[in-house]
Amino acid sequence: VQLQASGGGLVQAGSSLRLSCAASGRTFSSYTMAWFRQAPGKGREFVAGIRYSGTTHYAASAKGRFTISRDNVRNTVYLQMDSLKPEDTAVYYCAGDRGIILSAMTDQAQYDYWGQGTQVTVSS
Repeated sequence: VQLQASGGGLVQAGSSLRLSCAASGRTFSSYTMAWFRQAPGKGREFVAGIRYSGTTHYAASAKGRFTISRDNVRNTVYLQMDSLKPEDTAVYYCAGDRGIILSAMTDQAQYDYWGQGTQVTVSS
């Protein structure tokens, strides 16, 4: 599976962005997909994830502002980000793999497939 992330950009605080992650391969619908981010000088952290069943999970920092969704026909996962804050500035990565249980969704070591990252910059 190859993942291609897009949709990042420079926006003002309070704005919205929608990230997309297009996947190749026929087994996308069976994959758990997730978004991680890495801010300058920090480690990569979990943002949101969605299982093949549609079950979602969010980091506390994303809950209520971000929405993850998937389109299994288009083999694409989305991250709708609203009410963006300067602290959301980071490179955002999509990741995917099969067989990831809900409790392990936040663990980046569970994912074998990663996109190249897309930069999100939020100005104050």
